[in-house]
Amino acid sequence: MRISTVAVLGTGLVLALAGCSDSGGDGNTAAPAAPTSSSGSSEAPSAPVAPASLELAAASSSLGEIVVDGKGMTVYVYTNDTQGAGTSTCTDQCAAAWPAVPAASATPAVQGVTGEVGTITGVDGKPQLTLNGWPLYTYAQDQAPGDVTGEDVGEVWYVVSPAGEPIKESGDES
Repeated sequence: MRISTVAVLGTGLVLALAGCSDSGGDGNTAAPAAPTSSSGSSEAPSAPVAPASLELAAASSSLGEIVVDGKGMTVYVYTNDTQGAGTSTCTDQCAAAWPAVPAASATPAVQGVTGEVGTITGVDGKPQLTLNGWPLYTYAQDQAPGDVTGEDVGEVWYVVSPAGEPIKESGDES
């Protein structure tokens, strides 16, 4: 009886973790059907996933403490934007590769983020989150929580610290 209890508890844990990392973007947090294989091929994300009720959170990464969205995906700033201008300059193909971090409300729920969180009207007409006046984005090439593949792309895209500062790991601080 002990083995079946452990199997049931393990399945429940897998379902609970899967519900926290919904990647459908529709807000549906229902857990997927239980896996039919016990191969153990599922892996935990490499960085903490922000609880679904949060819009921004601090998380540990290979670049240190960074900001992630409500799905645990790394958040970036675009230095071609003007900090504090209240607008995004990332449009068309840029916006497809670098989706805006949406704001669900005018008072976003955050955890561990110490910079000033706000909102602007994004290029799609919807509310977009900002941190210290920087419009926030995710990177379409990041596949899982903890990915930071957008860092230093084009020397204009950077991961952002919980204080709201771009983290420039390229060594070019010019």
